[in-house]
Amino acid sequence: MLNIALPKGRLADKTLDMMLRAGILSSIEDSGRKLVFENAAGDIRYFLVKPWDVPVYVERGIADVGVAGKDVIDENSPDVYELMDLNIGKCRLAVCAVNGYRDDPSEKIRVATKFVNCAKRYYASIGRDIEVIKLNGSIELAPLLNMSDVIVDLVETGTTLKENNMGVVREITKISARLIANKASYRFKRGEIDLLTKKLGETANA
Repeated sequence: MLNIALPKGRLADKTLDMMLRAGILSSIEDSGRKLVFENAAGDIRYFLVKPWDVPVYVERGIADVGVAGKDVIDENSPDVYELMDLNIGKCRLAVCAVNGYRDDPSEKIRVATKFVNCAKRYYASIGRDIEVIKLNGSIELAPLLNMSDVIVDLVETGTTLKENNMGVVREITKISARLIANKASYRFKRGEIDLLTKKLGETANA
């Protein structure tokens, strides 16, 4: 049996729809509070977890493969194989600030974000010192209340930024959903995983 970790939330519908179109799943049950499902043939089991937990399940071998955002992968650096870009859940990781913000190169930048490692790597690459303020939600609030100078966050449509008189200062990287695999599973279930990857690749390019 091939075990697949799928993300809840923003990516859930797009991921499940892609699995259906690829013929990997024949149907999707009304989940309710249920978290673990098997397909009709009994050769695939999939379970729904928080997006940030998908790489943990895959790295520990509970799941053979999983679907995770590139942001989650870059932030946590799990010891897994990144097999392919699924071309869904597209957005960007960006530095954002209140409109009119001007960076003072002589001052340390206060950065509010939940992507601590990504923010540190980015600012280190441009030689800037930062003070990281870790937040898990409503990150746009930090510069509005002068708790931070900028934020590093995901931007999809930019609507929330516009509604709060904010904008993108600089794009750090483009984000999309990726198929990842446990390293041991890829060795012992290579045929099944390669077939899954092939089907998803054909669907992604259709």
